[in-house]
Amino acid sequence: MILPSMEVRFFFLFCLIGIGSAQLSSTFYAKTCPLVLATIKTQVNLAVAKEARMGASLLRLHFHDCFVQGCDASIMLDDTSSFTGEKTAGPNANSVRGYDVIDTIKSKVESLCPGVVSCADIVAVAARDSVVALGGFSWAVPLGRRDSTTASLSSANSELPGPSSNLDGLNTAFSNKGFTTREMVALSGSHTIGQARCLFFRTRIYNETNIDSTFAKNLQRKLSFQWW
Repeated sequence: MILPSMEVRFFFLFCLIGIGSAQLSSTFYAKTCPLVLATIKTQVNLAVAKEARMGASLLRLHFHDCFVQGCDASIMLDDTSSFTGEKTAGPNANSVRGYDVIDTIKSKVESLCPGVVSCADIVAVAARDSVVALGGFSWAVPLGRRDSTTASLSSANSELPGPSSNLDGLNTAFSNKGFTTREMVALSGSHTIGQARCLFFRTRIYNETNIDSTFAKNLQRKLSFQWW
């Protein structure tokens, strides 16, 4: 699924959340790491060519990162004996993926420009390049974010919308971050490319009345076919 250009731009505006007064610029690395954008694009294209769904997953990774503490790569932090990150939060566990792609990109970039490019910027650019790789619109990504050294499991659990959220819950969660219903629908749909685990929607298409009947029956037929 391709994000309309307006929704794409609205989405990435909220990456400024948590940045404070930092001045971001699309040419932030022009002198310090001039090959960074080309490097990220190459690796994203390789990942998406191998598995198209990875494009949606990298967008989802960015989306879930930005919803908690702003776009600071806090979602990339691993748990340690004294630290618990966001990866095991309900909306993230067994759902968010693409960490390995970002790690690979970070390794490639570090070999070019050690200690220069933040993971937060890599995640943001990878999301943009994923949309483009899937046939969507491009946009200039403002760069210059700094990586967080903290994460919030509790915020990830309370602020990120879960797969069982109803329409009111989704509207509230996105409204709290400054999004309209239109933007919520665009973002919710874009990070699946039309694929989802049936356990998250099977009950709804058989039991809910607030759904287009033709759409529900079409999904029911597809599920029945896949089951057998």
